[in-house]
Amino acid sequence: MSAPAKILIVDDTPANVKLLAGVLESAGFDVLLAHSGQEALEQLEKSQPDLLLLDIVMPDLDGYEVCRRVRQDPKTALVPVVMVTALDPTEERIKGIEAGADDFLTKPINRPELLARVRSLLRIRELHRLVEEQADSLAQWNRELEKRVAEQVSSLERMSRLKRFFSPQLAELIVSGDADDPLKPHRCNLTVAFLDLRGFTAFAEAEEPEEMMGVLREFHSEVGRLILEHGGTLERFTGDGMMVFFNDPVPVPNPEQSAVAMALDIRDAVHQLKSASWDKREYDLGLGIGLASGFATIGTIGFEGRWDYAAIGTVTNLAARLCAEAAHGQIVVSKRLLATVEDRFESEPLGELQLRGFRRPITAFNVLGHQSS
Repeated sequence: MSAPAKILIVDDTPANVKLLAGVLESAGFDVLLAHSGQEALEQLEKSQPDLLLLDIVMPDLDGYEVCRRVRQDPKTALVPVVMVTALDPTEERIKGIEAGADDFLTKPINRPELLARVRSLLRIRELHRLVEEQADSLAQWNRELEKRVAEQVSSLERMSRLKRFFSPQLAELIVSGDADDPLKPHRCNLTVAFLDLRGFTAFAEAEEPEEMMGVLREFHSEVGRLILEHGGTLERFTGDGMMVFFNDPVPVPNPEQSAVAMALDIRDAVHQLKSASWDKREYDLGLGIGLASGFATIGTIGFEGRWDYAAIGTVTNLAARLCAEAAHGQIVVSKRLLATVEDRFESEPLGELQLRGFRRPITAFNVLGHQSS
């Protein structure tokens, strides 16, 4: 049940106060009293009444001045004011309207008229309150919306900056904070792919820098699209090559299979580039790919202002060395990796390779394509 409305009676005549208070209290209103204009202003600030019944003739501040001050104060500007007078109704009404009064009662007071006017103005006051609450709610909602938009803009800006250095998957994890810190060093079972353009060193020595950069843009554009399509993480560019790994920072159900499928698609895409563009311009270029799987330590390396997301371990060295052994069009993989995908891809043995940095020979295979169904 809502609290009864508070009505402030402002009158310096005790008989008038008693009459008005009796009528209003019997109707269920909460009545407050003030016997002068100054006391009325003090009560307004202290008690925050819902309506004023304001006598015009008072010894210090008359009703007009009280009404003007009520209207000038933003905190009380919407409080209904009913002026009560026994003077000339027409003249007093004009002065009262100019001062900001909402309604008028003439003495002697008519009880039904008093209650009707009070209830009518209280309904209007309640509507004012509802509008104020809705305005406050709307302002709060707008502030929250502005905050969310600002956060989203900031997040997009951070994402855009991070994608210059990290893969989209890693950038999203960093910004969202949904997972453990992906930049913190950790161990993971990876499949690593190294890609290298064959003949690029001789090509760079013979051609203009603009031609060299044009070839790299074509190569990176095609290969980058396929890396993202297969869910790989581009660790770094190495001029005419790339290092890609699978299963971190986003886990991949079968990283070996995804890596080999990506390598086959990249081989086909570079073959198309070569036949459609590079051969016609007499660019003697090819592509070699090396793949290996195993555990590595992943995290950030670098210094303040320039960080890279890197995988370090024997598996990365093995993939790099296998890539170095690959001729144009070959996808050279380790025996361990092939064991997980041999039912899906055709391959041919390359024998045991003596790789730099490895004491024992490495058994390697060349992936030819998908198994025929």
